[in-house]
Amino acid sequence: MLLRVGRLNYAWSNTESLLIHLLAGLTGMDKAAAVVVFLSVSSTRGRIEMVERLAKLRLAAGPEQQELLDLTGRFNKLSAVRHRYNHSIWSFQEDGSVSTILMRIADRRDRIHMGRKQPLGEDEMQRLDRDLDLLSQLNRNIWRFLLKYHYPVA
Repeated sequence: MLLRVGRLNYAWSNTESLLIHLLAGLTGMDKAAAVVVFLSVSSTRGRIEMVERLAKLRLAAGPEQQELLDLTGRFNKLSAVRHRYNHSIWSFQEDGSVSTILMRIADRRDRIHMGRKQPLGEDEMQRLDRDLDLLSQLNRNIWRFLLKYHYPVA
């Protein structure tokens, strides 16, 4: 399981860095300036929202804009996977079982919930493998988009 989470982190950071090229292409700034903007926004969600807003502002409604918004939509959906595995405490039991304990507070009308525990069985590992495949596919699709619409990649 930990090897899968390592792969998730590597694939995520590699894919998230492609937002730099999207920022450069949408704004006309050079890559160095796009890196500064990218690093100045501290969350993935904020970076994706910035790309989406720039796409809506700078691109005419049409295939390029729609493709980009589809890519960022897929990226947003996959962020839940990353959050789950990176913002949890890991529980390893003597019997070899593993669970995650989500470190998030959920406010309800009259109480709070925290520390949701989820066992990581074979089904979860298969789901993570599918999500890793989706993330790899997203990475390749963003690269195709960058090349197709001549965004700066060097």
